[in-house]
Formats: sequence, C-alpha cells, structure tokens
Amino acid sequence: MFTSNFLEFLSLYGHFAGEELEEDDEALGPDEYFGDDYEDDADNEREPMEDSALLPPSKRKRKRKVRGGSGQNGPMNAALLLLKSFVGTGVLFLPRAYLSGGMLFSNLVLLGVALLSYYCFVLLVSTRLKVEGSFGDMGGILYGKWMRSVILFSIVLSQIGFVAAYIVFTSENLQAFIKAVSDCKTSISIPYLILMQMVIFLPFSLLRDIGKLGFTALIADAFILIGLGYLFYYDVLTLATDGLADIIMFNKRDWTLFIGTAIFTFEGIGLIIPIQESMKNPEKFPRVLFLVMIIITVLFTTMGAFSYAAYGSKTETVVLLNLPQDNKFVNTVQLLYSVAILLSTPLQIFPAIRIVETELFTRSGKYNPYIKWQKNVFRFFVVMLCAGIAWGGADNLDKFVALVGNFACIPLVFLYPPLLHYKAVARTRLWKYADIALAIFGIIAMIYATSLTVMSWANSEPKAPGYCERRGLGVDKW
Repeated sequence: MFTSNFLEFLSLYGHFAGEELEEDDEALGPDEYFGDDYEDDADNEREPMEDSALLPPSKRKRKRKVRGGSGQNGPMNAALLLLKSFVGTGVLFLPRAYLSGGMLFSNLVLLGVALLSYYCFVLLVSTRLKVEGSFGDMGGILYGKWMRSVILFSIVLSQIGFVAAYIVFTSENLQAFIKAVSDCKTSISIPYLILMQMVIFLPFSLLRDIGKLGFTALIADAFILIGLGYLFYYDVLTLATDGLADIIMFNKRDWTLFIGTAIFTFEGIGLIIPIQESMKNPEKFPRVLFLVMIIITVLFTTMGAFSYAAYGSKTETVVLLNLPQDNKFVNTVQLLYSVAILLSTPLQIFPAIRIVETELFTRSGKYNPYIKWQKNVFRFFVVMLCAGIAWGGADNLDKFVALVGNFACIPLVFLYPPLLHYKAVARTRLWKYADIALAIFGIIAMIYATSLTVMSWANSEPKAPGYCERRGLGVDKW
C-alpha cells in the first residue's frame, strides 16, 4: 500500500493544482497530436508552422487527457497522500519562527492558521465539485481569463519561492557539515554552494517525465523522516538535561515573521484538487482532510514549541544547526537532510516550469530541435532565477521564508478559494458575506504582513556568529 501510495503521490505533481502537467507534448507522435478531441478554432487540421513556438491560446492544439488521479483511492490512501503533501522542510523553519512570535502567540496563531486553512481548503474542494477544471480553470470559468492568469502566477511564484528557500536551507546545512567534519579548517561560502546546486538542478530541469524523479523523491522522504525523528529526540533530551530555555510569550518586534512562516508550513493547496480527484468518493474528502489537519497541526506545534523551548533565544533559522556540531551522528543527519532537500527540489520546481511552459509554448519540440532548445533554455532560465533569488535571500532565510508565505501563499489559501466559492457555490446572503469578508481579510493580511516583513528585513541586524566563529576557528580564512 505504501509503495503504490508513494507512486500516486509522485503522479500528483503531474496534476499540480489540477493542471495537466505530467505528460509533455514532446512525447506525442504525429498520429497522436491530432484527433477529434482537440480544441481548435481553425477551419482545417493543419499543424502550425514549424518555426512558430509562441502562439496565442486560441490557436493551440493540445491533446485532451483524462483529468485527475486514479479515482480509486479510499480515505486511508488519501490521508497518506495529504500527509506527504504537508510534511516537508517547512517544519524546520518553525522553531525560529516561534522565536519571532513568542511561545503563546505562536501556538495560538498556528492553531488559527490551521483552522482557517482547513476552511479555505473546503471552500476550494466544494467549488471543484460544482465547477469542472483545475484551480486556474475554475478562476477562468467564473471570472474570466485574467483570474486564471493571476492564480497560475501565484502558484508559480510560490513554487519558485519554495525552491529558493530550499536552496538556501541546503546551502547552510552543507556549509555547517563541511565546517564540522573538517574541524573548521575548510569551508565553502553560501554563494558557491548555491552555484553548485544550480549546476546539479540544470540537467534535472530537462526531464519531461516526472516518473524519472521517483527514485530521488523516495530517498528524500526517507531522509526527511530520519531527520525529523532525531531532531525531536534531541529536543526532548536537551529539555530533560538543561531545562526550559529563555523563552518569551510574545515578540512585539518580529511577530509578523511567524505568520508568514506558519502559512509557508501549511502550504499544500497545490495538491488538494489532485488528491480529491484521486478518491473513489470525492465527497468524503473534507472529513479526511479534517483528520489530517489535526495530525499535522499537532506535529507542527510539537516540533516548533519543543525546539524553541529547548534553545530559546539561541534558536537558529535552520534548527539542525542547534544540535552539537562536533557530534558525528548530528553531522550525518545534517548531510542526509541536505541530500533529501537537494533530491526533492527538482520535484518542487517541476510545476512552475510546466505551468509557464504550457502557457508560452504551443508546439511540440519532438520533431523540431529549434523549439525543443527554446524550451530547454527557458528551463535553464527558471533554475537560474531560483538560484538568483536564493542568493539574494541567503543572509536572512527566516525573513525570506516569511516573505514567501505572506506574499505568495496568503492569496492562494485565503483569497482565491473564497472568491471562487462566492461565485460558484454561495447562494445565501450569509455565505456571500462570509466569502467577501474572508477575501478582504486575505488582501489586508497579505499587504500588512508583507510590508512589515520587508521593513523587518531592511532593519535586520548582522547575522550571529556561527559555530566556527564562536570557537575562534577558521575566522581568518572565511
């Protein structure tokens, strides 16, 4: 069951946000490319000119594919898919976010974000039962093409933000690992580590078949579980040995950073529609989602609160750096987690590349090398863009994660679902008022939290000295 469930989870990224991304038109032969089920407003079935790579959407010819997932999953399989969707790297940013928000404030807000996110997810799936199509399609059907474009832009922006944050996360972990194993005699700067990752991701970005990422994604999941398990063990050990650290209940200076990070952690809306479509009885999805939200809220709260309680004001942005860096097992966990994120990043960037590529390129490159290399250059550009953004946010990872959560994720969760629900499902005055109020809240929360996060970033203090600097080692060289 777990093996088949993992393969199903992998295929969900080919239907990210309900979009048909899994099978590139590169794989279509000349006899498959045309058929009765194609959309075409032209009078003939002639294929576009070979040198035309970019055409308006109305002139596209694409093969329609069967929507959704397997359609055979029961509640247990759907629950496992949801758990995989929500539990990832974001949980490791929560301890530092607890420092930004304070213990009491962070626990309350995390619970509030969980409840509100669940409510918005239900609004989205309720709309999906009424309106056929992807997240973007529903926006286009209900409001027009501009809404579809806005939703897809937010999805792409959020995925690029996730990838950039993961690149910085991996760089900081690898840097700490190299310093620790060499006893601070050797180090590699963060920009060089970002550049090295970019070189690794470039060939991965050329993969058209998402199934080829299956092996790396499976290894990544195993390493993430090992890392989370050991981190929880060491948090409990530290609390039992040293007692409660110097925690505060509310941080009036940086509290907005917690909101963005909490939303970043709960961001899994891109896989909500595919998982619902994969169920044999989609109407049971809200109950399954409710149970999963309880589980992950307890997990996130436990990991964030325990780590902050253990390390207090010394909590690092990447909480693994709080573990003893001279411990070889800790170094191994850091390496495994770095490799895990390194291997899962190509899967995260896949939806962003394919969504934009599908909108821009309307011709297959299988029989036209010129078009194929146009697509390859575009994919390289997206990877380099992610690396460039990571470079810019490397010195303030906690603020960068909060910015991604506030600016890119808030609209996806708290703005678009109520707007879609308002147009498609809401019939009573109370439902309409509730949807309007939630949409207004989403807009205000995005603007207010984003602006405060940017101001906090602009006024941020110099980075605290690292492990080697605190020991007085390797300072001259690095």
